Amino acid sequence: MVDVSVPGVMKRLQLKLLDGLFVWGPAVAMMVVIFIISSTSNPPPTTSIGIPDVGAHAVAYCVLGMFVLRGFAVAQWDGVTKVTALVAFVLTVGYGISDEWHQSFVPGRTSEVRDIVADAIGAAIGVGGVLVWGIVLDKRNKKCRK
Repeated sequence: MVDVSVPGVMKRLQLKLLDGLFVWGPAVAMMVVIFIISSTSNPPPTTSIGIPDVGAHAVAYCVLGMFVLRGFAVAQWDGVTKVTALVAFVLTVGYGISDEWHQSFVPGRTSEVRDIVADAIGAAIGVGGVLVWGIVLDKRNKKCRK
């Protein structure tokens, strides 16, 4: 029997919210970090630590792509499929495009196609890497079950 009392419903809702935070929290946090950095007129230079601007874009969107795929896979390896990977890649690149558009309104900043290309390359590496690792794990698990 399902507990339909207010405390019972609230407890289930809290658990669902915590599950959602666990699954999507890293992706949302990364999006917030990217948004904050792209909102500043004078972001910290990445070249001072030896990373060119496009490299920083690629790294950031590699991580974001992995986190977005994690969200669509509901933080489960068996949820990492070609479909969830494609959706994660498209969403990550879409966020990169929207971020460049947003950046075009920030004083002292410009929107550049090469940044979008770097975002897409980074997203492909991150999402592709997780997809390949998921395939490796799946094959390894199938061998262990035999």
